[in-house]
Amino acid sequence: MKTKIIERITALRELMVSRGIAAYIIPSSDPHMSEYPADRWKTRQWISGFTGSAGTIVITTEKAGLWTDSRYFLQATDQLSGTGIDLYKLALPETPSIAEFLMMNLQEGQTVGFDGQCYSLADDRALKKELKEKGILISSSDDLPGEIWKDRPAIPNHTLFEMPIEYSGKTTTTKIQEINAELRKAGADCTILSALDEVAWTFNIRGTDVTYNPVVISYAFISEKESVLFIQPQKLTEEVTNRLKNEGVILADYSMILPYLSRIPEDSRVFIDTAKTNVAICNALPESAKIIEGISPANHLKSIKNETEINGFRSAVIKDGIAMTRFFIWLEQQLATGKRVTELSASAKLTSLRAEQPQYIMDSFAAISSYGEHGAVVHYTPTPETDTELKPEGLYLLDSGGQYLDGTTDITRTIALGEPTKQMKKDFTYALKGTISIAKCKFPDGIRGSQIDVLARKALWDAGINYLHGTCHGIGHCLNVHEGPQSIRMEENPVKLRIGMVLSDEPAMYRTGEYGIRTENIMVIREDSVTEYGRFLTFDTLTLCYIDTRLVIPSMLSARELAWLNKYHEYVYEQLSPHLSAEEAAWLKEKTAEIE
Repeated sequence: MKTKIIERITALRELMVSRGIAAYIIPSSDPHMSEYPADRWKTRQWISGFTGSAGTIVITTEKAGLWTDSRYFLQATDQLSGTGIDLYKLALPETPSIAEFLMMNLQEGQTVGFDGQCYSLADDRALKKELKEKGILISSSDDLPGEIWKDRPAIPNHTLFEMPIEYSGKTTTTKIQEINAELRKAGADCTILSALDEVAWTFNIRGTDVTYNPVVISYAFISEKESVLFIQPQKLTEEVTNRLKNEGVILADYSMILPYLSRIPEDSRVFIDTAKTNVAICNALPESAKIIEGISPANHLKSIKNETEINGFRSAVIKDGIAMTRFFIWLEQQLATGKRVTELSASAKLTSLRAEQPQYIMDSFAAISSYGEHGAVVHYTPTPETDTELKPEGLYLLDSGGQYLDGTTDITRTIALGEPTKQMKKDFTYALKGTISIAKCKFPDGIRGSQIDVLARKALWDAGINYLHGTCHGIGHCLNVHEGPQSIRMEENPVKLRIGMVLSDEPAMYRTGEYGIRTENIMVIREDSVTEYGRFLTFDTLTLCYIDTRLVIPSMLSARELAWLNKYHEYVYEQLSPHLSAEEAAWLKEKTAEIE
């Protein structure tokens, strides 16, 4: 495989020289700025062999580098070895930015190229601004890797399916009206939806075009005058076609988005989410069109779940909790009888148990089934080469989730497979204190996630421990498991936390070469109280699965934290036991027993 990577890079460099391109940038994204692109657009993975979900490759005629974040440092080091691609670790002081790297390695008048259909307008503008200082030019017209990728997969054309009103809670007509209302507030008269989850949410459609994300390859144009869905015709069913037409939606071929945009009225005021919209889309607009920038109205609206969607989440976590309970029973039995279980076989078993649940569609991401030292690799994904057998000792970290028609789940549990050490227990309890602190947080309406992130880290910081990823990410409703615009993390995010938002809760700690620990639940924001000081919000934890109390040191928990854990376990048993066999319920009763 490493030989093929070297051959591909050599072929790209030859093409770059022939086109007068001194450096070429390959991001992880597709034309829709997706976190998980369809196979056709996994160009960065194809050219480098790096399989992480985030990273950007830069190739010059003499050097090659991958920029990625702390989740993938260990994985990237291994996968890039022998390819001639250097790893540049993002957010470390010694790491040059991509623009700095280009300015160090290119001369005035030389050209940097990238595929404008897979590069966001925001990144394009930022890069141009920095490279302009040295007179370095940018070309965004050519998809050079596509010219040498001979067996490149086609654009997926799977038939979509409908998200019925009994699950979505709102019609497409209502959603379009809400989007147009937001556009009027912003002084815009139209918008382009490029993000696949925004299109799927708006038009109440779902699909299987992208692994783990139930979305459909499509674009949309929305205005008071007309709303157009750009999609491959073979994806549509007669039922969905009739429903969309009845709701006033115009259907057009996916390939017609650029010609359509070039013909909109020249004085149009177009709302653009520059982080979600590619350069080619923006270049297609009439030169006189006024661009109004901000977070897509559809993204804001989608992030605040209605009661129907929240009830769907509550249904989905019960099904997921049943599957998780049965999985851990199975795992315990397998290890007790000396049967072989590996990271991959454990992950496959959990998928099969989720698939037994009604309305299951697919997993919501590739399970992080990580034993021992692999748990310290934040986004580790087992492969046949790294697949490790689970032994009755050490820690097992399992981060997984499911896509159900009524909701999306994301859960991490860390369990002891044997007698845990004192250090393991202390580390686990420090991280659990963070999970509980977020879960029990009460905060004024309208604050930002960065203002409460410290609650998740305080116990860890007191012990001289930190984790470098975010604490909470948004979660879609039968959509992307990583959903914006809301988040809770150290970095500033101007988006305010609002009632109805669903987020993860996942403080963690990692000891490189030893183990990783993370306890993750999903939660929904609700009103807590109204006082003379205003309205206060809090979180309701949705996830239903036991937490391994063998790893908890009760004396390290405050009375408030201990009460939360016992009450949570009581609720888990209450919700799941009616759906389990007598033997399964008895097992869960023991796992959720009160501790003191």
